[in-house]
Amino acid sequence: METRAVAWLAARRHLIDPAEAATDRVLFARKALIETAFLVGLRARLDPEPLDGDYTALLDQVEGITARPSYRELIARDEAALLLYAGTYAALRLCGREDAEFRRVITQAAAGGYAAVFERIPYRQLDLLHTLELCGVPHTLPAVDDVLPFTLLCNSPNVVKLADRDIYALTHTIFYATDFGLREPRWPRGFDPGAAVELLEALLVLTLGQENADLVGELLCCLLCLGVRDSEEARRAWQFLAAAQEADGRVNGPPGVVHPGLADGDDAYRHWATGYHTTIVAALAALLDRSPRVVRRNLPSAPKARPDVEQPLRRAVKWLADTSLRHDPATCLPAAAAVAYAAEALQEPGLARPLLLDFSARLADADVGVWQGHGMEVVGEFARGLRAHQTTCSSLDMFLKSTAAAVELMETVPPQAAPNVQRLVGLGLISPRRAAALMPEGAGAPQAAPGTAAADLPEAWKNYRLGHIAALVRDSAGAGRAEHRITRDAVAFLLAQQSSCGAFGRPACDDPAVRERTMLSWTQSVVTALATVHTACAPVLTAPR
Repeated sequence: METRAVAWLAARRHLIDPAEAATDRVLFARKALIETAFLVGLRARLDPEPLDGDYTALLDQVEGITARPSYRELIARDEAALLLYAGTYAALRLCGREDAEFRRVITQAAAGGYAAVFERIPYRQLDLLHTLELCGVPHTLPAVDDVLPFTLLCNSPNVVKLADRDIYALTHTIFYATDFGLREPRWPRGFDPGAAVELLEALLVLTLGQENADLVGELLCCLLCLGVRDSEEARRAWQFLAAAQEADGRVNGPPGVVHPGLADGDDAYRHWATGYHTTIVAALAALLDRSPRVVRRNLPSAPKARPDVEQPLRRAVKWLADTSLRHDPATCLPAAAAVAYAAEALQEPGLARPLLLDFSARLADADVGVWQGHGMEVVGEFARGLRAHQTTCSSLDMFLKSTAAAVELMETVPPQAAPNVQRLVGLGLISPRRAAALMPEGAGAPQAAPGTAAADLPEAWKNYRLGHIAALVRDSAGAGRAEHRITRDAVAFLLAQQSSCGAFGRPACDDPAVRERTMLSWTQSVVTALATVHTACAPVLTAPR
């Protein structure tokens, strides 16, 4: 992977020359120049062997560009862009190509009372400190370890809420804090490196689901910088990157890497511009993985935390049951099913009893369309709740018996219908043996990994789609991932949306009827999700011997 990636970059090294770039591409070329130079500098640091052909070609290109007065003298004229230039000098210095005049201009800018001291967010400050260290330029700024406590990484971010820019802030914090795996940081008090690894792996799940090779590569690099090799998510990341790398070594970046107008119909330029950074990241990951100098350690274990949802769930069930009683049972049947399901999970059937008895009486003569309109998942759970209270509903019983009779006549059922067949089995309407004959092998089995569904969480959070988040939590907990970092963080977000009355969601509107209708929908979804989490996290009790 590394060899092919570097060969592809070297073959297009003329594109990192700002002097050869069109006016609107100059800044992009400078960015590509420093990132390419940094890869070469890291190759010199991480591999004791001398640079070879393609790396040498890239280094020669960097050296030739930076030797021009038109390049290096911009440092004094544009101090805010110091890092664009200092990184290229650092690469030359690391490769044994010291340039005293280049160093002098950078030192003057760093000491000039602006370039090194204007306000930067923490991870950008780490970038500056790390670059000045590699340049060997003296400064009076705080140490890396003093800046770390203020970074996003060290303040327990919620995975669900992280945008791409936030993930880049996390990855670059780890790059600079660990000096790309060559340094052991002095982590802030209370910071758990195991939790950091757990965070990176959770983000890999999301970015793999989004097929974002750039972030997948950076997160993989971060695991390597922390010394982690024995990670299942890292293994999946390697497989993804290997599949994403094209025959000539290029790795395509995600959409939005290049502004649509920048390429201006130049397909060859766009092909390079949209792939060069991700190709560099892939090469860096391979370099870190093979480097004998990068620290290696066992995968640290993060403390497992089971989401505690019992009290919020109980409050929500009470609100949902009381509110549903005031509404049409045909409309609020999903809410009643959610109440029944949660009451069973809490082992408090009394929470659901008044609502179930009321709805069963009011729906005794309901048309079959009422039951058909809600689907077997809702109807089956409602029926289970009634049976727990030894209560029947004549119209419901007729619907279930006719449904079971129709299923009995089928030769097989599609995989997506398998859960409904199991509900009929649970209600005693179809025998387990007959159900097994109807369903294809493996139907209804839970997925082994979060997959692409979890990748939708950040977008759902951004657009406040509580029902969507609740469904993902329910499915994840039902598949045995209630303690996964993604599930826990999604649960934490949902719990923060509960109001004092017990309902979930902030409708941000003033109409009382709209508010209640919206919160009913959200709360029934969240109640079902939290009940599934509660069941999954309940301690297993063993009988005394």
